This record gives sequence, structure tokens and C-alpha cells, in this order.
Amino acid sequence: MMSRSYTNLFELASGESPLPSSGFSRAGKKLSRVATVPGVLSELDDEGFSSDAPSSVSQDRMIIVGNQLPLRVHRRPDGSWNFSWDEDSLLLQLRDGLGEDVEIIYIGCLREEIELKHQDCVAQDLLENFKCIPAFIPPDLFSKFYHGFCKQHLWPLFHYMLPLSPDLGGRFDRSLWQAYVSVNKIFADKVMEVISPDDDFVWVHDYHLMVLPTFLRKRFNRVKLGFFLHSPFPSSEIYRTLPVRDELLRALLNSDLIGFHTFDYARHFLSCCSRMLGLSYQSKRGYIGLEYYGRTVSIKILPVGIHLKQLRNVLDLPETESKVAELRDRFRGQAVLLGVDDMDIFKGISLKLLAFENLLTQHPEKRGKVVLVQIANPARGRGRDVLEVQSETHTTRERINRKFGRQGYEPVILINNPLQFYERIAYYVISECCLVTAVRDGMNLIPYEYVICRQGNDKLDETLELNPSIPKKSMLVVSEFIGCSPSLSGAIRVNPWNIDAVAEAMDSALVVAEAEKQMRHEKHYRYVSTHDVAYWARSFWQDLERSCRDHVRRRCWGIGFGLGFRVVALDPNFRKLSVEHIVSAYKRTKTRAILLDYDGTMTLQNSISTSPSPEIIGMLNSLCRDPKNVVFLVSGKDRVTLTEWFSSCEQLGVAAEHGYFLRENKDAEWETCIAVPDFYWKQIAEPVMKLYTETTDGSTIETKESGLVWNYQYADPDFGSCQAKELLDHLESVLANEPVTVKSGQNIVEGINKGLVADRLLTTMKERGMVPDFVVCIGDDRSDEDMFEAITRAMAGPSLSPVAEIFACTVGRKPSKARYFLEDTIEILRMLQGLAAASDMHSLKNVTKGFQKVVIE
Repeated sequence: MMSRSYTNLFELASGESPLPSSGFSRAGKKLSRVATVPGVLSELDDEGFSSDAPSSVSQDRMIIVGNQLPLRVHRRPDGSWNFSWDEDSLLLQLRDGLGEDVEIIYIGCLREEIELKHQDCVAQDLLENFKCIPAFIPPDLFSKFYHGFCKQHLWPLFHYMLPLSPDLGGRFDRSLWQAYVSVNKIFADKVMEVISPDDDFVWVHDYHLMVLPTFLRKRFNRVKLGFFLHSPFPSSEIYRTLPVRDELLRALLNSDLIGFHTFDYARHFLSCCSRMLGLSYQSKRGYIGLEYYGRTVSIKILPVGIHLKQLRNVLDLPETESKVAELRDRFRGQAVLLGVDDMDIFKGISLKLLAFENLLTQHPEKRGKVVLVQIANPARGRGRDVLEVQSETHTTRERINRKFGRQGYEPVILINNPLQFYERIAYYVISECCLVTAVRDGMNLIPYEYVICRQGNDKLDETLELNPSIPKKSMLVVSEFIGCSPSLSGAIRVNPWNIDAVAEAMDSALVVAEAEKQMRHEKHYRYVSTHDVAYWARSFWQDLERSCRDHVRRRCWGIGFGLGFRVVALDPNFRKLSVEHIVSAYKRTKTRAILLDYDGTMTLQNSISTSPSPEIIGMLNSLCRDPKNVVFLVSGKDRVTLTEWFSSCEQLGVAAEHGYFLRENKDAEWETCIAVPDFYWKQIAEPVMKLYTETTDGSTIETKESGLVWNYQYADPDFGSCQAKELLDHLESVLANEPVTVKSGQNIVEGINKGLVADRLLTTMKERGMVPDFVVCIGDDRSDEDMFEAITRAMAGPSLSPVAEIFACTVGRKPSKARYFLEDTIEILRMLQGLAAASDMHSLKNVTKGFQKVVIE
């Protein structure tokens, strides 16, 4: 059964009147298929969002969202429109990897502008015949979105070009950013029309739609959402120059799975998340994951492949065979070097021509024997830089041909008119070497296509007069700055800026031994033929399913406004602590263990004064006076400070320096939680820490009585983290035989955790015959998670009553090992005051009963 929204859309398309809907989040609201947004939407436009709607879709369905629909558009003489599938579109090709049992819906723009009066008719046609949902963007808005923000800001920056002048990317234009957000919002509305949020998967493609995940996550907190970036992702030094850097990062993190072509691009993204958002990542069983407000955002690294079936079908065409024969005769006796690139500033066509000129200059014997065929596809962008590249390319080509050309020999053949696909394939087949020397490119599938075409088939072998029993051969010269380079280990990798090195690589590709060419070709063919676009899509789909597997068991809350929106995902058992509930349990229990963190839990965050107020002292004394209670205060502060602050709390147990020092009450002596005869090990550890402090700018050493803490909070995040790992290994090595532990935490390396306090308290109470049937443990940060874990672990042991009521509570609604939360310090104090009042009331009743007994007697 299809979702209500999807059903309504098909009813609209067929002209039938939809039935009144009920139970759906958009019930009663007519859904327009045509976007009629005349102006610009603000990124702070929240519109309110609906909750996840129930559905009963039985078939898997993938909604693929891209800037353009995988369709060809042709206008008939009568003014009507004709549509057909674009077989060259990656979005169409990837369906081979999803399987026939997966229904696919496409959402995107059309390549041609459709008049407003025809949009309804076109939308119906595309929905009925292609399952495509067109997003009609007003021309002015689309120009600002695509040619403005996408091509003027994002595309150059993602290719490592800084906007140093108006000619290089241009200054940041807020109106273009607003147009970008508006178009993403229109795409989100189109997804809303067809999505069944509990069942459908959404796969968003490329940098044009980077804020779309936020709009979708806002509407449906548990949407199953993947994003793949087909362009490079720049290093943090480049990316951080973008004024809306945080908004784009947070939007991408609203996805469940983010895909990149190479590890370099993923590493840059992770570095940006670390430096700008303070997020850390870790690898779990081979999968890289970012923890983001309780959600694990998975990182996928896999280069896209080519569509093998389509390529082989074109190789079998008689037109291809005929064109190959024509080129064979045209270039007989000459070695063809082939370049296929878009005419833009990052493809390095001019650098390639200069390298070829260098080759002919240094190797005169190759003149007349080597030809460079450069196929120049039209640029996808527009502007002054494109015109400059075209002019420079033509000028360089003419100079080389004048310098080295002669009758019957044209060294550089520039093809800048559109070619049919089979014609381009024919050039691949007859070329001795393929040159891809882009200065920066996301993936570039030209080398993959070249390898498959050089494998050829029987007909082409006959046309080229090749012996089918002899292994095929091919050579590749590729830039080290393109995405496909790491997967082509047999290619000659070059720095395209080094003209001499590229010329030398061209020469090497021509003179290498035949057996070597065959071996390199076989290696490349084996990889390319097994890692096609279907493999890529299938792998992404499987990882997306894995990433979304636990959606149904998570409780989600949406927080934040505009593009700062994110979802907090928590365990279903995690809930707000009811004061009435805990007070009720407190009253009916007989042996109670109370563990309280102090810093940030009983004091307000960022408060200037951290000493306890008279109210806190009175509340703690009330709890301690109850003979059923054992109360411990746990803090990272030193024991001198805590002794001074809580001198009036006679029965309060105190743990200083995260539990290293313990004191059961005011009259007791301070003890150590773990047995260390003295601190001579500091003489070993401190010189090591000083070494790392001197070499890590922004790091400091905090000297405590019980240990040493290396803090790199203000150091470079990546370098500090790297140094912390090295320091951890170094300290573990030099202190291996010493009675001390080394632990890594948030921006620190230290030696003890609060979980030991909880273990010690429960063990001591058990030894004294006091097995708690009530435990409350309250904390606010990562160091307190150790206490929560220790309490949870003790539930299965003998140190707690089998019927014990456990209240592990954290401050704030956030991912935690605690089962309960309270919003802030004020609620924590109110809850503790409730417990204290219950103890005072019990004491008062006992006093009253004693007084009545005396009067009666």
C-alpha cells in the first residue's frame, strides 16, 4: 500500500479526485505539484514541521534527488514537449545497482524552461511515464542558485580556489545564498509530496542540494537520508573562508550517510567538523562514524564507476566500427595521445598542451609520429574565466601547430564541436595513451571509459587488424589531484603544474615495453570492470540501510532554528525524571546511596562563583542527617578547596580530584581510591608531558596532587588530538610498571575516572551490611558517564539489592548512559530539595512521635 501523499499525487496526475484523507500529517491540505515561489525564502523560515507519519509501504522505495532529472527534453514543432531517458545520466545508471524490486522516484529540474501554462501538463506526463517529479524554479531564482551560488561560490571553493578578487569566484553575495536556500526548500517540498517517511529512502546528490537534508530532517526526524558529494571537498583552511560554513556542515550532518569519492575528501570533511564544530569521529569495524547529538552519521568512501553495459553496447554499434576504421586510416603510423576534458579552468588543458609542446621540443624524433587529440566538451559554467580558458587553449594550439606542423601533420587536433558518444568511444579505441591532467577534479571517469574501450571486442580487433590472442594494452597519465587517481595504481601519476614531469610521463607512456603496457591494462581492467556504477550504487544502498537500521528504536527531538536545526536521538528508555516518582521511591526505601557531581551539576554553568550557596549546604545536611542515606559529593577540584567549602557538612562524603581522594565524613582521614605508596612516578611523567607541551602550541599541564593532566583544549584540534594519542602511548610505555593508569578524555590526558568512586562506595556499604535498595547518581559531563556505567554494571552484582531502584540522571537532554535527565541545574536542585524535604519530614514525624510518648507517660 502506498503512502497517502504518494497516492494523492498519482490521483492528481490521473485527473481523479482524491478521497478525503485522514490520519496523515498533511491531511486536508492540497499538495501542489508546481512550485510557485516568486521570491526568496529566508534560511530562518521554519514553517513548523509535522511529525513522522505512519505508513504501510511494502516495497522498498528510493527517492533520488539531484539538480537535474535524468531526462532529455525536446520541443516539437507544435510547441509540445517530448521527453526521453538520458542514458548518460549517472542518476539513471545507478538504478542497475538497486535491483528491480526497488521502486525509484526521481526529483530534479529540467534542462529546458517550461512555461507556466504547460507545467501542470508536463508534471503529469513525467509522473505517469517516468516517475519523475519536476521542480519548476523561476528563471531568475534558478540563475542566482545555479550560476550564482553553485558555480560562483561553491564550485570554485570546492576546487580549492579562494575568492581573492572579484574575478576569482567573486565576493560572497548574501542574496545568492538566500536563493540557494530557497531552491533547496522547493526541492524539499517536492520530496514531501511523495515520501512515506517511515519506509522510503532518500538519496541526495551533489553540492547543489547541501542544505536539503536539514529541511527533510526537520519535517521527518527519522527520515532515511543519504547524501553523496560528487565534487572534491576542500581542506579546512580553504573551506573555513566560506561565510556559511557552519550552516552547510550542520546540514550535511542531518544525513545518515555521507559519501565521498576518496579518503582525502572525507578526511577534509572530518577535519572541518572537528575544527569548526568540535566533533570527533571514530572507526568501528571498518566504518567511520561521527557522533552528532546521539545520531551516528556514517562516512562512505567509494569512487563511482562507469556503466559497463551501456559502454559495451556502444562498442558493438556498426557506427562505432565504421568510425574506428576511419580514425585508423587517418592516424596510421602515428601514436595518438588523447585528452577528453570540459573547457573549464580546472581541467588543465593549457598545461597539457604546454607539456606536449615540451615533449616535441625535447624529442625531435617524435615530430610527425605523435599526435595529441584534445576533445573539449562545453563548459558547464559560464563567465570570464571560461572565455579566458578557451582563448588560451586556441592560442597555444595554434602556436604548437605553427612551430611543429607540416604538410600532412597537425601535432594538436582540437575538437570543440559536440561529438556523438560512439565517436568519442572510437577515439578511445585507437589512442595509445589517455591523458587526464586536471588540476582538481572530483572523480573523472574518462580513464575508466578508456580502459574498457581499449579492451574492445572481436569486431574491433578485426577492424584494427589485431590478434585476439594477444593481451590488450593501454597507458594512462593521470593527475594526482583527481578522484580516480588512487584507484588506478598502474597509471603514471603526475603533478599537472610540473610541465617537464608531464612531458616526461608522455614520453614514458610511449616507450614503455609492450608487456608492461599489457600488465598495467589488465590490472586496470580488472578493477574497472568489477567496480562499475551498479557496484557503487549497491554498496551505497547497503550502507544506507545499515546506517538507518536503528531509527525505529530511537526517540527523537528536533532542536534549533533555521539551518541550525538538528535532531537529538536518544535511547527509548531515556526519559525525564519525575520528581514525584523519585521522591515516592525515596520514601519507601531503607538504604540509600546518593552520588552527586558538583561542578556543572549543582552549580550553574559559566557561573563566576563556584562555591556552594547556603541553600546547597542546608540541602546536603538534610540529606546527610537521614540515617538511611550515604551521600557522596564527587568533584574534580582538590581536597583543600573541598574541605574549606564543605566544612559545615559533618556527615558528607567527599571525593576530590575525580575520586582519587576520598573522605567518608568530616572527621575521617582522606584516603586514596587506588593504592599508590607515593607519587615518584610524576618525576617520570612530567618531563614527557613537558616535551609535548613545548611542541604543541596552546597545550598546558595541570598539576594535581593525585596526578598530572595534559590539556590541549586551546591547541590546533587535529594536531592536539594527534599529539594526545602519541602522548598516551608514550606515557603507557614509560609508566607500564608503575602503579598508575593513563586515560584519554575530552581534550585531556589524565589518570583516573569517577567510576571508581561508585564502585568503592557500593563495595564499602556492602561490607558494612548496607546493601542499597535506592541509588541516585547525578552528573553533567563525560567524566560522569563512568559513574553511570559503574552503577549500571552493579545492578547485576551482589552490591545492590535485587529490588533496588536506580536513578542515574544527567543534566540536559543529550546522549548519555544515564536513564534519566533533568533540563538544568535548577531542576536538579529542585529534585534534591524534594528528597531533602522528605527526609526532614520523616525526622519531624519521629520527633513528634517521641514527644507524644513523653507526654503520655
